[in-house]
Amino acid sequence: MLTARIAVAVSGGGTNLQALIDAQGRGVLQSGSIALVVADRAGIGAIARAEKAGIPCVTIVRKEAGFEEGVLSAFREHGIDMAVLAGFLGIFSADFIRRFSGPIINIHPALIPSFCGKGFYGLRVHEAALEKGVKVTGATVHMVNEVPDGGKILLQKAVEVREGDTPEALQKRVMEEAEWVLLPQAAERMCRELPPLYEQTCMSR
Repeated sequence: MLTARIAVAVSGGGTNLQALIDAQGRGVLQSGSIALVVADRAGIGAIARAEKAGIPCVTIVRKEAGFEEGVLSAFREHGIDMAVLAGFLGIFSADFIRRFSGPIINIHPALIPSFCGKGFYGLRVHEAALEKGVKVTGATVHMVNEVPDGGKILLQKAVEVREGDTPEALQKRVMEEAEWVLLPQAAERMCRELPPLYEQTCMSR
């Protein structure tokens, strides 16, 4: 049985990557397999996670010229059908999105349309939520388009904001209760919708 080939783009410790690896091991992610990890910085924890899981990993420095071309080349080399941005801090251009024929999904640590868009990433999202005084936050998996955090929403999950929360504590709870749950579910859903596309791709490899 053919399965969709997934590339995961990462920028940090790789906890969302690990959630995908674990979901694949449990059979939650079964319509696709992680075929490539793309790290945009050297020495990050996500690289070690990929290596431990036996997943091919390439480092393509985002701040250097030719980054997007390098990513597209790696996608072609590994026959990638779909991309998952899992704690990836870059923003791909409209040209990149147009040239990669498969879907791209992203996990965002808030309930879009709250606390999203350019400049909202990492702890900044949770700091903003606490400053605003919201009682509920969460995570969103969405399609990637040319607008930061602007693509179609696929899944969302709410997480309670507790009295005395710090940004770090809230970040941890959102990851554990929402991000690590939603991202594998969304990846599986998208892979199930891919067969007509990726079977043709596989036949041409």
